[in-house]
Amino acid sequence: MTTATGNGRITKHISSSVLYRQLRQPNPSIVSSKGCFLFADDGRQIIDASSGAAVSCIGHNDERLHYAILEQLKKVEYCYPYYFTTPVAEELSQVLTDSTGGKMSKVFIVSSGTEAVEAAIKMAMQYFTELPQPQRQRTRFIARKQSYHGNTLGSLSTGFHPPRRELYEAMLSKNVSHVSACYAYRGKTETDSDETYVGRLAQELEDEFQRVGPETVCAFVAETVCGTTLGSAPPVEGYFKAMKEVCERHGALLILDEVLSGMGRTGTLHAWQQEGIVPDLQTVAKGLGAGYASIGALLVHNDVVRVLAQGTGAFIHSQTYQSHPLACAAALEVQKILKEDDLLSNVRKQGALLGKLLVERLGNHPNVGDIRGRGLLWGIEFVKNKATKEPFPSSNKVSPKIHSLGLSTDHGICFLAAHATMDDKTGDYIALAPPYIVSEQEVHLMVDRTEKVLRAFFGY
Repeated sequence: MTTATGNGRITKHISSSVLYRQLRQPNPSIVSSKGCFLFADDGRQIIDASSGAAVSCIGHNDERLHYAILEQLKKVEYCYPYYFTTPVAEELSQVLTDSTGGKMSKVFIVSSGTEAVEAAIKMAMQYFTELPQPQRQRTRFIARKQSYHGNTLGSLSTGFHPPRRELYEAMLSKNVSHVSACYAYRGKTETDSDETYVGRLAQELEDEFQRVGPETVCAFVAETVCGTTLGSAPPVEGYFKAMKEVCERHGALLILDEVLSGMGRTGTLHAWQQEGIVPDLQTVAKGLGAGYASIGALLVHNDVVRVLAQGTGAFIHSQTYQSHPLACAAALEVQKILKEDDLLSNVRKQGALLGKLLVERLGNHPNVGDIRGRGLLWGIEFVKNKATKEPFPSSNKVSPKIHSLGLSTDHGICFLAAHATMDDKTGDYIALAPPYIVSEQEVHLMVDRTEKVLRAFFGY
């Protein structure tokens, strides 16, 4: 239906009870899906180059998941995790701990990445109260700028994405401070080696420990490979070893957020397996259940488990839907498919091809400042001036407009898009994060469509 507004303009409204992200602009309606494609009710065929929000790692509508969920539904659909466990939760947890080589020995299964981050923050604080000599003064966290860790108050406090935080600043915790992210495109100078750049970041973290008091810090929190708030930026070599050394020097924990980058997205099941370190706490979610169910998890290092076991023997935190049997069944089947179909090899193979083609086709575009990524997570940062790296004004809304253009009938491709990736207001970027099942032909199709969208948008 259409209605006239007070100034005489006609505004289109869709009769829907759904509270869309943009109230004035309803989302396209997807009526079916298969593999790497989404099909809208208006006939559009959209290649899902973003896997939703880097979620649909095994593609859409895999019938093996239908069967796994139905079979679990026939056994038990829900039981209160405070009182009971289920075989499927036990098996999934074992698969996850085994995948770390036994370095992480316990798993706390929740319903989202945000919930996993909340649990990690709480467990870090509890850990220090349960030491043989409790350190209750450790109530602070150090995280990074241009980070995102979730949208509840605790996780939003930990992250640093001003557009998401601004409205709620008065409600956010004041026990989190932020240091620079590992953002080589803008943070590394022409004279810097990786070693000198990492050294500067490590010193900044050390200085922040000293500023707030090393004895007050619970943990340093970071995304192993950044998501949309920093445009898929992988760490430079040696970065996490240096950060962990600072944490260990002061007895603080290292929490790695792998909600987006984990469970195979960057080429190994756990992104930290490429960094030569092991975190104390790790969060996962998106690739865990591949969108077939809402699920996330906190993986806990042996040393943390040992302290809790010798202390109260309990984690003072719970969720009504933790270890939900249907979600666990979906996630367990996803993990079996990753292994049986050798999808991590495909992530590495097609990821290398995707990065290569993006650089070849778009690396010289005057408004493409940087192309970066790892595995099947690749970001493109846009600039107004390639030589100076000057970003577009915020008012131009470059990345949202590129995203919308991609969804149009002329192009039919879905990107991840983000704004304010450089600082509080500016910085535009899109990401391609296709399903792990993507074929070579589909990679070429995604790059073709990406190039056409950008040339249509910029006019060259």
